[in-house]
Amino acid sequence: MYNFTMDIDNIYKILKKQFDENKLKHSEFVDFMENLKNPYLVLICCILSLRTNDKITIGAAKRMLELADNPSKMANIEVNELAHAIYPVGFYQNKAEQIVELSRLLVEKYNSIVPSKIDELTKFKGVGRKTANLVLTKGYNIPAICVDVHVHRICNRLGYVKTLKPDDTEMELRKILPKKYWIDFNTYLVTLGQNICKPQKPNCAVCPIEKYCKKLV
Repeated sequence: MYNFTMDIDNIYKILKKQFDENKLKHSEFVDFMENLKNPYLVLICCILSLRTNDKITIGAAKRMLELADNPSKMANIEVNELAHAIYPVGFYQNKAEQIVELSRLLVEKYNSIVPSKIDELTKFKGVGRKTANLVLTKGYNIPAICVDVHVHRICNRLGYVKTLKPDDTEMELRKILPKKYWIDFNTYLVTLGQNICKPQKPNCAVCPIEKYCKKLV
């Protein structure tokens, strides 16, 4: 049995190589988010992606950014116009209202600058820790740990953590995962989860890190 905590360097190295060489095929939306490099765009595109698959989200995100790509412009967009543009993402009307309201708050209270602190980001309606952490990592290049269902599932399956909820997984990873891996950890595990380490019937036979896995869940 491998000791995972001893091999995190190798696991990260393997997943990075697989991602960089596209051996683990990443979705167009993953690449899209990687290339934004803008906290505001990461924030509003992440809001769109909640409870919506990547294929639908990327089309909606591109249509949204054709309307407005900064808080000042978005604050002046009619909610119904934005809702029409982002349809059929899940809860499109609510998300349109949320994005316009958030943009207005940024203009009025934050000088159009997205906060770079988790506690400030989570004050916005509908922004949880997962979204806030993604803004820090992909928008500001600040080390943070974005934990979604893939990261939560895989870390527990590997035996790296033993937690019941994603927020608990984030807190455990903050204790044990080397900080140099925080920014891209989500990207690599999401890609692994979408391709191989799925919730049901994971394809362990082709998993590049199978030998490290305790297969606990």
